[in-house]
Amino acid sequence: MATLSSIITPTNVLTDSNTATLTNKDLTSGTNTFPSSLVTLTGSQTVTNKDLSSGTNTFPTSLVTLTGSQTLTNKVLTNPTVTNYVETRYTANSSTAITLDLTNGTMQDITLTGSPTITMPTAASGKSFVLMLRTGAGSYAVTWSTVKWPGGTAPTVTTTASKMDIYSFYSDGTNWYGTTVGQNYTP
Repeated sequence: MATLSSIITPTNVLTDSNTATLTNKDLTSGTNTFPSSLVTLTGSQTVTNKDLSSGTNTFPTSLVTLTGSQTLTNKVLTNPTVTNYVETRYTANSSTAITLDLTNGTMQDITLTGSPTITMPTAASGKSFVLMLRTGAGSYAVTWSTVKWPGGTAPTVTTTASKMDIYSFYSDGTNWYGTTVGQNYTP
């Protein structure tokens, strides 16, 4: 019996530049070595209802593995269950202006050293983040750019020194919507 790698070649099935769908395929016998151009992290391949459970199946190291740590950029996870995750926390000081950048993390921890204008990141549908705003020496005010608040009124930041206010933001792709989670925390 021929093995998969002798029957299917990357030039006629899946390549880095082609889009292909494999549905209800069983890769169950022989030794199947998948070249790195067969299924990769680039391009668009759909692999549905596959049985890769018997025989020897060797996938290229460019694919996601079950061990170690991988960075997946611009990948879609449909209906995942995420257990025990940690969000990246970004810390900075701000005196006059700060532009929030979610590539730094979705937990933004800003300590006021003045009265800044906070500029929101580009609105992208489904994006959300939390802002922990520390009051520093106190008596500072914040101007928010392009945030829609409940009732149309931005909250007043706690003016007591060494306190923390927490805000949550959600984007619909056009606007950022903000809500106050809580104020006047002692960190």
